[in-house]
Amino acid sequence: MKLSIEWKNGVVKRILIIDDEPSILLLLRTILERQEYEVVEALNGEEGMRLFHENRFDLVITDMVMPAKDGLKTIMELMEETPDLPVIAISGGGAIPKERYLTIASYLGNVRTIPKPFSREVIIETVNELIGDNENNELS
Repeated sequence: MKLSIEWKNGVVKRILIIDDEPSILLLLRTILERQEYEVVEALNGEEGMRLFHENRFDLVITDMVMPAKDGLKTIMELMEETPDLPVIAISGGGAIPKERYLTIASYLGNVRTIPKPFSREVIIETVNELIGDNENNELS
């Protein structure tokens, strides 16, 4: 399934969000769509990689602790296939503290890390730094 939205200035930037928590998916979708990004969601790393192979994405945001395929394996696979792809790893922790998950993720390539809970401003600033045009994307 190929996805694309045309905006007046061309094709909008597309972000894949991978998280097993529906409330986090909804929150991130709401924040990013208000910034005029196109958002596609996956509930785990396996689904996320399937969508990644079927579509073009400018950025991937992934949780670290998920069933089916965790964020670490997902990021490693993404970096192997597309080393320059910007990735944001998010985590609220699990069996080990979130800081340890995020530290590991930060060593894997073009990966930024954000601990949960996160603020709207931190998400917008990080996404805009990585892929934003910054003209229409403001903290409003």
